[in-house]
Amino acid sequence: MHSFIMKNINKGRSVALKQKIIKPSDFINPLLSKKSVEQEKFERQFYLAFPNSHALCDQLSWSHYRLIMRIENSDARLWYTEESAKSNWSVRALERQIGTFYYERLLSSKEKQPVINEAKDNTKELQLTPKEFIKDPYVLEFLDLKQNNAFYESDLESALIEKIQDFLLELGRGFAFVARQKRIKTETSDFYIDLVFYNYILKCFVVIDLKKGKLTHQDVGQMDMYVRMYDDLEKTQNDNPTIGIILCIDKDRTVVKYSVLNDNENLFVSKYQLYLPSEEELKAEIERDVLELGLMRETKEIEGER
Repeated sequence: MHSFIMKNINKGRSVALKQKIIKPSDFINPLLSKKSVEQEKFERQFYLAFPNSHALCDQLSWSHYRLIMRIENSDARLWYTEESAKSNWSVRALERQIGTFYYERLLSSKEKQPVINEAKDNTKELQLTPKEFIKDPYVLEFLDLKQNNAFYESDLESALIEKIQDFLLELGRGFAFVARQKRIKTETSDFYIDLVFYNYILKCFVVIDLKKGKLTHQDVGQMDMYVRMYDDLEKTQNDNPTIGIILCIDKDRTVVKYSVLNDNENLFVSKYQLYLPSEEELKAEIERDVLELGLMRETKEIEGER
């Protein structure tokens, strides 16, 4: 979602979405209505940092850009943007590199390799996690399926295969298609997984189960079994643990909270939308993210005071 918005921001201070124009103030005002000075500062800082939308990279998240936009040196901002995408830095890794003045040290060093090696060592424990690769929701408007009950899960699967390139773009970086209806044979039964991908950045298989309706606890149990089976029967020693994604039309918060989804870092549930979000939905999504980021910042400030 963020990358979609970022790619459509321009000097006119607007976001175009299917001929609907959303100004930055439209989604910032509800949260900062009493802080007009802070709001104006935020808008000015962003557009001064990224006056050219072509300099933005859709491989980076909004959290990446929140860190990069604080850098005053324009050359450094561009370098951190490109290097973050090239090196697949997580948000924490990027924050570490900026905090240790990686760009400045690299620029001023005659022997650059020791600096590069040190930077890699310092971010070994801050690598990308599966969570940073999973979107919620996935927007599948390119399938041209109507948002109703007139199609089956097999129809959704077939449509995704026919538009596999579009689906790979929506999945994000590092994904490669492996199989459809992947057969897993055990001693007693055969099982078929809807879609299987491999992520070469995370170095793991990603199994996807498509659901037409709302998430159920049976769906979670089935995906948990698929992931365990794939790890046991398909994964090699060089692969990281398999990731499982349940794609459904809607979530059930109770199921998410009280199932293995809540404590398993490799199991995910994401909603899918068969249409681009409306102006109201887009604004609500941004408001939730901005509010969450604001709460995170306040928490850090409180911890710092301690």
